[in-house]
Amino acid sequence: MTVIVREFQPADAAAAVRVRRAAAPYTVTTPASMVNEHRAAPPARRYLMLVAERDGEVVGYANAGLAYESSEPGQAFATPLVDPAHRGHGVGGALLGTAEEYLAGLGAREVYTWVLDAPECRAFAGARGYRPTRTLRYQRLDLASAALPEPPDVLPPGVELRTAADFAADPRPVYAADVEVTADEPTDIPFGPVDYEEWLADTWNDPLLDRELTAVVLVDGAVAAFSAAHTDGEGRYVSAMTGTLRAHRGRGLATLAKAESLRRARAAGCVEAYTSNDSENGPMLAINRRFGYEPCATEVRHVRTLG
Repeated sequence: MTVIVREFQPADAAAAVRVRRAAAPYTVTTPASMVNEHRAAPPARRYLMLVAERDGEVVGYANAGLAYESSEPGQAFATPLVDPAHRGHGVGGALLGTAEEYLAGLGAREVYTWVLDAPECRAFAGARGYRPTRTLRYQRLDLASAALPEPPDVLPPGVELRTAADFAADPRPVYAADVEVTADEPTDIPFGPVDYEEWLADTWNDPLLDRELTAVVLVDGAVAAFSAAHTDGEGRYVSAMTGTLRAHRGRGLATLAKAESLRRARAAGCVEAYTSNDSENGPMLAINRRFGYEPCATEVRHVRTLG
């Protein structure tokens, strides 16, 4: 059976979503978010989305691009996903090889990829010259039955609970908070701040972002913490980012934001909640354990230096 790799087209969105859900069921995506991902990527990212077909059926997907925000030139990424029912037929290798060739043509020196922490997946990466660097832990919460904390009767002086929807007219305060929190995330690639217009297209206007479920904590009228919510309209919810600005850490504000977001999500009909944390992010791993999240998957970051 011949494997054909080609560029993603918007008409492939539903098929690509099916592949992504089969290969990584602990993530949330929709056809609309796939189309937006294709359309809204910043030009400097040189973003490439690929699909792989076997006998006319889309059975694999990959994305690739330059880590253009990095202070180190030549950093890039490429991650293939294959429907588990079609693994072992060269689909992943064809996708990754096409992505690597594309990135090499752009001058990339190092390519990072995520690999499921399973023997066959790690062997796939190792056989192609990739070496492991760090791990990402995915966790699941049965939101329908979770014992979520009740909202506080009284908030501390100066503290308010709002939603991202309250910033629809001017999301810059949320942008500034996201930039600071993201800068402190553990990573292999050092990043600089994302341009505001790019953030609007890539993050704020992502169809997955539910602004009504995204909780924002204000302290004396300024954003101090937030918990961003992604939903797929089918009962699945993902914590896209939870964090507190440096000046306000140690006060339980991230927990306050996440609890509010989860309560809102359940009230809106979400029944499953997912989140992910770098293995070195002890504070958020502890917060998620207290909410009742349980491990459901681990991915390992790998890197290869191109020839």
